Amino acid sequence: MSQQQPLHLALLIGSVRTERFGHTVAAWFAELAAQRSDLTLDVIDLAELPFDLAGPSRTPSPEMTALLARSRPRLQRADGYVVVTPEYNHSFPAALKNAIDWHLTEWAAKPVGFVSYGGMAGGLRAVEQLRQVFAELHAVTVRDTVSFHGGAATFDGAHPRDPESCGAAAKVLLDQLGWWGRALRQARADQPYGE
Repeated sequence: MSQQQPLHLALLIGSVRTERFGHTVAAWFAELAAQRSDLTLDVIDLAELPFDLAGPSRTPSPEMTALLARSRPRLQRADGYVVVTPEYNHSFPAALKNAIDWHLTEWAAKPVGFVSYGGMAGGLRAVEQLRQVFAELHAVTVRDTVSFHGGAATFDGAHPRDPESCGAAAKVLLDQLGWWGRALRQARADQPYGE
């Protein structure tokens, strides 16, 4: 695969609550990402993928088998991931953890970046916990994040009130994902991970 071929990122919206703010944050980030010629983006809304809350099983139900047939190829095709997550009770949403657990091998040897929101911490406590989860799945999390301290109050409609600093943070995140994504894509092409 050519290093010049655009990097394919999957953007996961981690909250499934009815009145969630994550959809607004994800739409803003996707709008910025769409301006880049070095990547393509696939937005995966977990609210549209009702994974069985009992967690992964060796013999998924027919409904789960059909759902996984839709989600797994999209995650497998990705060269990297951006996870949009709120912080709920100092952690990340249960639906996000459940979705991660239903897909174990897709994350390996790929970079993961985070866009977080919520409260005074801006979702950063959720991000720090997610770093541990993704490390266990052999993914590489990039250092820099985009975080919105105060959640919805930091936006004026569909866009951040401080677009310059948020946009600069998003650029750094996408640049880091691009570097790691291209490096790891080449490494996986040279030798499949784990072999």
